[in-house]
Amino acid sequence: MASTMTKASTVPPAGERTFLGHPSGLAFLFLTEMWERFSFYGMRALLVLYLSAAVVDGGLGLNVATATAIYSVYNALVYLLALPGGWLGDRVWGPRKTTAVGAAIIMVGHFTLALPWSGTFYLGLGFIAAGSGLLKANISTMVGHLYPDKNDPRRDGGFSIFYIAINVGAFFAPLAIGTVGQKVDWHLGFAMAGVGMAIGLMFFLFGFRHLSPESSVTPSPMSGAEKAALWKKAAFWAALAVVFYGIVLVGSWFTVNWVLWPLTVLGLVLPVWYLVKMKRDRDLSDTEQSRVSAYIWFFVVAAMFWGIFDQSGSTLNLFANDNTANTLFGFDFPSSWFQSLNSLYVMAFAPVFAWLWLALNRRGKEPSSITKFANGVFLIGLSFFVMMLAQAAASGDAKVTPLWLCAVYLIQTIGELTLSPVGLSLTTKLAPEKYGSQMMGVWFLAVTAGDSVIALLQLIGAPTDSEYWFASQGLIAVLAGVAVFMFRRKVKPLMSGVH
Repeated sequence: MASTMTKASTVPPAGERTFLGHPSGLAFLFLTEMWERFSFYGMRALLVLYLSAAVVDGGLGLNVATATAIYSVYNALVYLLALPGGWLGDRVWGPRKTTAVGAAIIMVGHFTLALPWSGTFYLGLGFIAAGSGLLKANISTMVGHLYPDKNDPRRDGGFSIFYIAINVGAFFAPLAIGTVGQKVDWHLGFAMAGVGMAIGLMFFLFGFRHLSPESSVTPSPMSGAEKAALWKKAAFWAALAVVFYGIVLVGSWFTVNWVLWPLTVLGLVLPVWYLVKMKRDRDLSDTEQSRVSAYIWFFVVAAMFWGIFDQSGSTLNLFANDNTANTLFGFDFPSSWFQSLNSLYVMAFAPVFAWLWLALNRRGKEPSSITKFANGVFLIGLSFFVMMLAQAAASGDAKVTPLWLCAVYLIQTIGELTLSPVGLSLTTKLAPEKYGSQMMGVWFLAVTAGDSVIALLQLIGAPTDSEYWFASQGLIAVLAGVAVFMFRRKVKPLMSGVH
């Protein structure tokens, strides 16, 4: 990026305190995000392993289907709650306060997981999901606030540096938290995640004065009447939930499925409802209606992609633990270390892809956004065909070489680098003006929908440790990639000039 700028364009304004040539607030947002991702991915690396571990080994002793379903529902909930998190930042607290509240709730959630009582575990997961929704929706907004001039040439570079924070935290988390959790004590691992978030919150609070004043402003504050109406609705639904689950508990019918099923259905219904709401909105122009139709194509395919991709922490994590020989070149390592591969590959290959697209663009050969999207979902399907072969090789008591999973994660990361940036870009380009600030939340709903579909399959007992599980999803994703590529000429006109 810097190579395309003149020297003068990268010089910060006189007197501005900087971090790598950027506003100093970026350093504090970088460290907050890095430690938050450290806590998030560290806990996630342990989650399914702890849920499915035998009680005598310190785990909860759940069957694999329930453990993987809990993971999928939790992951879906994190992205689902980004929508209300963004709304609270816009209408109630402003981005800075909402992020601080979210970080504090995440920290409490991790320390709740660290308690040695199974009854508090799901409460802790709920705290983390809620806090992540608050933080995730607002911290990126504050990065943008550091650059009041929308044409500031440092803006894209600032987001690139911020993106590095995500991968640095995600890379080191399984190595540290995963090792302690698997080798020493599960709850100590969860406590480490809490300490990580506490460090992130500390950096964020120390950095308050370095953030843009805009980050403290509530863009569209609610009126008193709106707040009163909101509290009434919230109180009604909360009371209804308390009464319903109170009856279930008194009747001794309660199991974890009483929570998993409603959340799974919500994760499927809400994205569909939101897309239908936009499509039927009469305030949208014909061009905007057409672009929404195009976006639905990309949304459905993205849901397929993330439904497979997010199994890295569930089915692939269990495969690493149960079916993989975690020894390479004579070095033994915990199975949770595989969770660091995606971030390692992203840091290694993201600059390569950035250079590649620019090089192809100069020659007029850069693939279209639709083609990149098709390649991404095709590759995620291909990765599950490789997993099908790995599962077949692990039949009986045989344990396969870790190179199988190294190859799977490499293919998935290349698919991610092909699809994810394109999805983010298309989301902003195809967004109707009326939904401009909400569309990134809609993109996160694709993750929610994909994870909810996987949770539904796991809840009805689909065999997640069979060749059929990997082959069926791999086939659907590959066919989706081929379909998008074949029908690209029909989708392109719907995009109404967006490329």
